[in-house]
Amino acid sequence: MSSIDRLDEIAHRPLVHLAGGPITMVSLATGFLIFVAAYVLAGLAGRGIHRLLDRKDVAHGARFAIAKMVRYVVLLLGATSALTSIGVRLDALLAASTVVLVGLGFGLQNIAQNFVSGLILLVERPVSRGDFVRIGDTLGTVVDIGMRATRVVTRDEVTIIVPNSELVTARVINHSVPTTNLRIAVKVGVAYGTDLDRLRDVLQRVALNDADLLREPAAEVRFDAFGDSSLDFSLLVWIGNPREDLRTASRLRFAIEAAFRAAKIAIPFPQRDVHVHSVPASS
Repeated sequence: MSSIDRLDEIAHRPLVHLAGGPITMVSLATGFLIFVAAYVLAGLAGRGIHRLLDRKDVAHGARFAIAKMVRYVVLLLGATSALTSIGVRLDALLAASTVVLVGLGFGLQNIAQNFVSGLILLVERPVSRGDFVRIGDTLGTVVDIGMRATRVVTRDEVTIIVPNSELVTARVINHSVPTTNLRIAVKVGVAYGTDLDRLRDVLQRVALNDADLLREPAAEVRFDAFGDSSLDFSLLVWIGNPREDLRTASRLRFAIEAAFRAAKIAIPFPQRDVHVHSVPASS
């Protein structure tokens, strides 16, 4: 027997029989090449779909979701073809491993739940890539929706890994849908006896002088409460970028403090009256 015949015999010699199909070195190599090709094709298809939808002016979040789903479908088809070429009969394998799959289902319940939740996020798109969201006490931008988890980058440039199921079942505030406009409230207290008409004019002038605020809806001055030591008001303004809420509120507070000093409007501090009762000396 020649060396070529010997190598051919080794390459086609069954290594193991799995689910009714023999697996050889040739089938393993073929399956591996098919999977690698599918992986490369999935990336190319995803990028191609993304560019195509970009030319059609489809929203960024929708482009990302559709491209992601195309990659998943191509990868799934490639993995199925790879297993078939190896010699694995999927129908026989599933029938023979039902009990094992049930056990794995219980053990991998969270992974399966997060995977399904990821598909829901890509299809329904309650949050999309690039959205500015609040999850619990965390504010950040969605940078990627994966098969198991979603990556959110906070304003401190910290990446948080959020399980997909949490985005589907928990309360999530999306500041990017249906609009990026956000109303912020800057609270301030003034002394009793302050001229309230003058106060309202000063606060509205502060809002008008800030060029970064939206003109529609217009700024509003709201009387909140009669406090223990002050009359409490809120300056309600609208901004177009929810990521700028802290900077905008800080800038307005600086401007309000300067305007109050110029208008001689006092911002009171809490005061308490302490009454001391003398205690008769014991005999």
